[in-house]
Amino acid sequence: MYSSALTPPERQHIETGSWFSKLSAPLRTDILSRASVRRIADGELVTARGNVAAEWCGVANGAVRISSVSLSGRQISLTYVEPGVWFGDIALFDGLPRTHDATAHGDTTLLIVRRADFHDLLARHVELYDALLRLNCRRLRLMFDAFEDLNTKPLASRLAKQILLLARSYGSRSGDEIRIGLALAQEDLAQLLGASRQRVNQELKGFERDGAVRIEPTRLVVLSREKLMAIAEHQT
Repeated sequence: MYSSALTPPERQHIETGSWFSKLSAPLRTDILSRASVRRIADGELVTARGNVAAEWCGVANGAVRISSVSLSGRQISLTYVEPGVWFGDIALFDGLPRTHDATAHGDTTLLIVRRADFHDLLARHVELYDALLRLNCRRLRLMFDAFEDLNTKPLASRLAKQILLLARSYGSRSGDEIRIGLALAQEDLAQLLGASRQRVNQELKGFERDGAVRIEPTRLVVLSREKLMAIAEHQT
């Protein structure tokens, strides 16, 4: 049973996830009864682009970077899957190969549901179809939003918005500060934004001078959400 292999914080991440927690109790129980726990080290490949899909995954701890490599050989990070979020269902639906690489970012704990069990869950619980449809509609909206920002907003606005998203997903509040728990180097941020590390560094230093953030080694601390929101909403 999955619960005996997860730590209490890991169980909480899964059971209180914004998508998973809205499922009916019978469906949640059935999913978890079929899930096995996998602990993977930082940098370990979870799934590879082009591979046949064999698993549906839920992140119980750590993070999973979803990425690809451009024709020029440049690494492109699309998103980081946070604790409580499930991924990998699209290729299980259409039967086509995986579209991107998924790599552990930091030591990571996953719940793994095998392909056969995933399809059996769909057969037993019509509710799961609707729930996954809503989940993927949300992903599609976020993708369109990011694409629009890339073509209409300056780097400073996109960077401020990304920091706010990271603070919401990985932030822990201490007084008026929000420390982002996900360890990201400036190169990682640059890959998320499709920019160079040098330009991201320049913008971050500007945010720091303005009192919006504090830069720490592999960490960012949000000092003022209001200032970041003002930057994020700036169009030119």
